[in-house]
Amino acid sequence: MRIATYNIQYGLGSDGNYDLARIASEVADADIIGLQEVDRFWKRSGMVDSPAVLADHLSQHHFVYGANLDMNADLIDAERINHRRKQFGTMILSRYPILSSRNFPLPKWGDRTHHSIQQGILEAVIDAPTGPLRAYSVHLSHLSPSTRLPQIEAMKAILSRAPEEGGAWCGGHPEPESGWIEEEEPPMPDDVVVMGDFNFRPDSAEYEALVGTFAPPFGRLTNRRGLVDSWVAAGHDEMSGTTHPAQPARIDYIFVSAGLAPAVVSSEINDRALGSDHFPVFLDIFRDNMKGA
Repeated sequence: MRIATYNIQYGLGSDGNYDLARIASEVADADIIGLQEVDRFWKRSGMVDSPAVLADHLSQHHFVYGANLDMNADLIDAERINHRRKQFGTMILSRYPILSSRNFPLPKWGDRTHHSIQQGILEAVIDAPTGPLRAYSVHLSHLSPSTRLPQIEAMKAILSRAPEEGGAWCGGHPEPESGWIEEEEPPMPDDVVVMGDFNFRPDSAEYEALVGTFAPPFGRLTNRRGLVDSWVAAGHDEMSGTTHPAQPARIDYIFVSAGLAPAVVSSEINDRALGSDHFPVFLDIFRDNMKGA
């Protein structure tokens, strides 16, 4: 199974061209895709519904979209209000059915002079060949460690409590004819993939807060229920690679739950991609019971 994450900068490429079709082509071979900086009805991107356009180009994938910025963009004429929302958020696409989805806001810093936006983490429970899998697409603050660390703590709480909360709905109903139970209870599995633009380097306090402290001479101390950097699990050095041409380090990641780490086969960064100011990151995982991987 191939997984990809890509901050698409609303489709604006490193060559100055706006091209959502190019974005789609650069991740089309992935089975599960996490995208960040996906907008709807912004002037800068031609007032298009970007999730719909991307889904059209990736027509063999299911998708969900999580709007974190959500503002009015209604068109009003003499006859009616044409409802439209100006949105900015994250997206998950999957070749396999997306059984349920939730979107969680993350703490926002209310700065007086610097651009600060509402950000969030989008959840998709996917019916993967190995069994249900939780996938998250996330975009953290670009401002500073002090704005990202509260987001990381909130994100860790969301990830850890999800299996306890159960699926999007759970339990029975005293009146089956009420219509609340129309399908099997959706799962909320332990296995998790968390991908996106985290805006921190591997030598940062934020990275340590997410994957565990580094303790010489033992190395990274990873909790058995914590997250593992799949780039490292694939055999790369933590400080190797770059996912942004202006950054001499990785700021985009695919993290996996510790139980999935042994399934990591390879990871790569496509530093030839032109669709954004970031590079897409790919992860290949395989488990013996995976069908058709």
